[in-house]
Amino acid sequence: MKRILFSAIAAFSLMTLPSLADPMEVTPLSIVTDEAVHEFTVEVANDIDEISFGLMERESMDADKGMLFDFNPQREPAMYMKNTLIPLDMLFIAEDGYVEMIARNTVPGSLRTISPGVPVRAVLELNGGLAAELGISPGDTVQHPLFGNTDAEAPAE
Repeated sequence: MKRILFSAIAAFSLMTLPSLADPMEVTPLSIVTDEAVHEFTVEVANDIDEISFGLMERESMDADKGMLFDFNPQREPAMYMKNTLIPLDMLFIAEDGYVEMIARNTVPGSLRTISPGVPVRAVLELNGGLAAELGISPGDTVQHPLFGNTDAEAPAE
């Protein structure tokens, strides 16, 4: 019986290892407004599992952190807040880093679809209310290798 239980635990552990062994890439990101440049450290979600899970189940996030969803090739995303515990600002970003739209203070747990109405390359999620606090608006620029507007190389596809 102990051997069977141990085997079941070992099998479960092996099934969960890939998610632990392959963490998301973490990179710097800047948002340029008329008044300032705001620096963040973001996790880059660029595969279907990372994009689907996003920031679900997180109880908090530091003010200088965020998650960047890479939708390469660009598309019109349909975001929602299922199983998301904290309010978020969602910045919908064009191929060149231009902020097209901001969904401010999205409601935790909501299944309402949030979409910009146009194709975008990425979505940046920050703590809810932070975009307003920092004066971030549509028309500002997000600088990150993903958009080819920094000195750093874009991540390999």
